[in-house]
Amino acid sequence: MTVHVAAINLCNLPPWAIASHHFNAHPQRLDIQGVRHAHRLLFTQLEQLDTREMRGLQFHDYMDVTFQLHQWESQSTESGRKSLKNSYLRFLRGWMFDSNSVEGAVLKGWVESRIGLPPTFHKVPIEDMHGAAYFEYLTERMKGAARTSAILTQLDILYEYTQYELEREKGGLTQFTLYRGVQDFSEQRILKSLGKNHHLIRLNNLTSFTTDFERAWEFGTRVMQVDVPTPKIFFKSDLLPKALLKGEEEVLVIGGEYEVKILTGG
Repeated sequence: MTVHVAAINLCNLPPWAIASHHFNAHPQRLDIQGVRHAHRLLFTQLEQLDTREMRGLQFHDYMDVTFQLHQWESQSTESGRKSLKNSYLRFLRGWMFDSNSVEGAVLKGWVESRIGLPPTFHKVPIEDMHGAAYFEYLTERMKGAARTSAILTQLDILYEYTQYELEREKGGLTQFTLYRGVQDFSEQRILKSLGKNHHLIRLNNLTSFTTDFERAWEFGTRVMQVDVPTPKIFFKSDLLPKALLKGEEEVLVIGGEYEVKILTGG
């Protein structure tokens, strides 16, 4: 199968470099074009706050004011009300309920447009960018984006906030060991065998993992263990207060090539 990446993206490294497993071993910061500068007030405000809870609330308040999310009830039309009500939180919740939903298509679309990695799966495998599966994904992506005011810009800020918070917590770039339960590992896009239960695979452009090893077993008979560098984490559910988003230790990982270890039960 031919691997497709976009010719251009909206960050500081080319798509092929970000997708490579070499990037995971030697990560660099990914800056979405102009976002930190345009929203520097937010990051200045975050610097003054001591707890993650306070910073999460400040982030949401900033999004609320910047995108007028609180004004949805005052809109005169149903489409206007939905456009504001369907904020970034709606899309995160939609993903966590079903990553193959319309909301999931929009989040995968953000990765494709900003990072340059198209999805390899949405409801069904996407084998090429000229087939019916890719067209259906595009249709859902456009339908979802049309529901919400500036959703891709909201997701830009969410990613940069995630990066700020993780780097602040860890003191710079680091690796996170994450887990994902699978029923049939053979369905993964295996690029190379690296030894017993050790493989190089291609992940979908956005994939859910968990920090909880035990919880991963609830979703499959095998568990993939992977080390993910900070820049490849799009969002981590515990970065926002539970009053805003209830996560289950979920981590949304930007795809590409990854070395994985397969853990089996028993």
